[in-house]
Amino acid sequence: MKPDMAGAGKTGTEETAAGKTMAEETEAEETVRVNDDSPARDRPRIALPEWAKRLAAVNEAWTFGVLAILVAFFTIAAPGTFLTTYDITQIATNAAIYLVLGVGMTFVIIVAGIDLSVGSVLVLAAVLSGEYTLHHGGAESGWGTIAVSALIALATGLVWGGIQGLLVAKAKVPPLIVTLGGFGAALGLAQIITGGQDLTGAVSGKLQHSIGFGKLFGQIPWLVVIAFATTVLFGLVLAYTRFGRYTYAIGSNAEGARRVGIAVDRHLILVYALAGLLSGLGSVMWLAYFGTTSIAGHSTDNLKVITAVVLGGASLFGGRGSVLGTVIGVFIPAVLTTGLIIIGVQQYWQDVAIGVVLVLAVYLDQFRRRSRDRG
Repeated sequence: MKPDMAGAGKTGTEETAAGKTMAEETEAEETVRVNDDSPARDRPRIALPEWAKRLAAVNEAWTFGVLAILVAFFTIAAPGTFLTTYDITQIATNAAIYLVLGVGMTFVIIVAGIDLSVGSVLVLAAVLSGEYTLHHGGAESGWGTIAVSALIALATGLVWGGIQGLLVAKAKVPPLIVTLGGFGAALGLAQIITGGQDLTGAVSGKLQHSIGFGKLFGQIPWLVVIAFATTVLFGLVLAYTRFGRYTYAIGSNAEGARRVGIAVDRHLILVYALAGLLSGLGSVMWLAYFGTTSIAGHSTDNLKVITAVVLGGASLFGGRGSVLGTVIGVFIPAVLTTGLIIIGVQQYWQDVAIGVVLVLAVYLDQFRRRSRDRG
């Protein structure tokens, strides 16, 4: 019996050990389950191809994606009507003036500024230019009058922008306030000069038939050619010159730029003067195409241009942006406006849509900034 009892005792010990082993295995399984419930950031992530990471990091890629979505939507909504050869020409022509304004706004926003006055400066420059033409031959005036009136428009924009830059740089008045005041003042002066009425016979017929309606090689509107040349010129300035590097540096850290010897105040004045100069150029293009000053037709130009620049990847906090992004961004409101007209949406809803796009663009900019800071 003793051997049997000993055997029984041994068996009980083995059962106890087996029970402990099972308990340990169960505990290990629970630990695995707990680890499986750990935050997603502790788990292995799906590795994206290197080209996909680089593409996702390029601001212009996101902008082009938005443009492609809009084109696809309107193409489906209005098959055979949207994106015809005529539509493409009209979209490019309508976008040309805003692209010129957008190039100037790109520089301003990169230095962490803003310019709400571009539309009113365009109107004032057009009025002063038109007044000269009106008193020097009117619609029958020649190229000499056209050249002088164009110089008047450019000088008006340059001086107005320079004054605003001076107030921002030297008087330390916030750009929002300065350019908001400039918006009202320029429009008010234009209305005082004209009595609130658009000028009649203030555009040379030669200017309209050549620059306004003429086409290079019979295919490309001259307005598009001018906008393209302006874009390429100042795109190269921003990307490859000292002026462009200083623009980015001041937008990223103005105090740091000042400490390394950059004349920040002078540069700010030049940037706002550039924005004014391009508003003056925009006024010449507007007069050539529409043949009138359209005093009441530019109240939302600033909204459209700022939307385009921000959609193009520029940050309202400064230090980031590109002319290429602005080119893509300008076509988003142009495509949106044309598409809404084709599908029969009222004009008032077009401004609502552009406003919504602007808010979404700023939200995406903030989202990208937060994602970059977390990364």
